[in-house]
Amino acid sequence: MLDSVGTPIRWAGVHKALAYYASGKIVTELGETRFTLRGGVNDITGEVSEMSANSIVMIRGRHQMPIGADRVSLNKFSLFSRDRGVCAYCGHRPKEDDLTMEHITPTSRGGRLRWMNMVTACRSCNVRKGSRTPEEAHMPLLYTPYTPNRFEGFILRNRRILADQMQFLLASVPKHSRLL
Repeated sequence: MLDSVGTPIRWAGVHKALAYYASGKIVTELGETRFTLRGGVNDITGEVSEMSANSIVMIRGRHQMPIGADRVSLNKFSLFSRDRGVCAYCGHRPKEDDLTMEHITPTSRGGRLRWMNMVTACRSCNVRKGSRTPEEAHMPLLYTPYTPNRFEGFILRNRRILADQMQFLLASVPKHSRLL
């Protein structure tokens, strides 16, 4: 669901989108995929009621963003997705159960759980680096961490994105993104 400026607000289910259609709040439809829900049968006409919604809809006005929506939450799944499961130190792509969230500046040295201080690392590189900085461990980073933007956040938060939704989101992903 987008506001009238084209900014993603939230993922909304078909029922929520249909409520916006029914209340006249849909400004335009952008998605190619349509969903149709059928209701009851009209006693007089015998017709089945139905409503359709597009996969991407723009609603009227600028809307209040949900609390924290401007930030992309950092968790194991989103970090591994951002980094495409590649170890920042050796460049290997191990199985998911061998991946770890690695603090570039260790927590023992004041490093915080922030996108710019976190990379994906294989378990052996994480153990080898220990509580040292990459420079002290002579383990330079193979890629630079970055904070995902709002559009990347929508991609990282949802595993079942339709092709037209993905195309819309990718159009606003920065060129440096590893999601491209």
